[in-house]
Parts: sequence; structure tokens; C-alpha cells
Amino acid sequence: MKNTLLFFLFLCSGIVIGSLVSELTDSVSWLKWLSFGMSFGITTPFILDLSVLKITLGASFWLNMSTIIFTAIAIFLYYRTIRGRKRR
Repeated sequence: MKNTLLFFLFLCSGIVIGSLVSELTDSVSWLKWLSFGMSFGITTPFILDLSVLKITLGASFWLNMSTIIFTAIAIFLYYRTIRGRKRR
């Protein structure tokens, strides 16, 4: 359970840092490739209206180069951390 929580923490930090780097490098011409990406998912949400209950379902993801790179780095660092903890 502790390792799963630690993996989730590393994964979320990689995604957040990657998104931040993407936003910061968007205006720099020679680093603009880090902001290159695409959005995928359900752009128009599915709405179920039962007159008593209204449910709206939809999901959209923005994936760019910086997020992929920093997520991979975070996963690598997680496995290095776990391997280092097992040696003790």
C-alpha cells in the first residue's frame, strides 16, 4: 500500500512538473517543441437527463512532450527509490 501511494505521488508530480515546464517553455522559440501535444477524449459531454437526476459524463486529456518526458523521469526515479529502499 505504501509503495502504491509513493508511485502515485511520483506520477502526479511528474505530470504537474511536466505541465508547468510546458507552460513556461511555450513562449521560448527553441523550446517550443516541449509544448507540442494533442488533446483527446470526449469533447462534447454525454448528458443523461432523468428529470429528477441529471448526469453529465465527459473526459478530456491534454498530452504533450514535456509531460511525457517528466512522467518517464518520475517513474524512473520511483524505481530507483524503491530499489534503494530494498537494499537497507
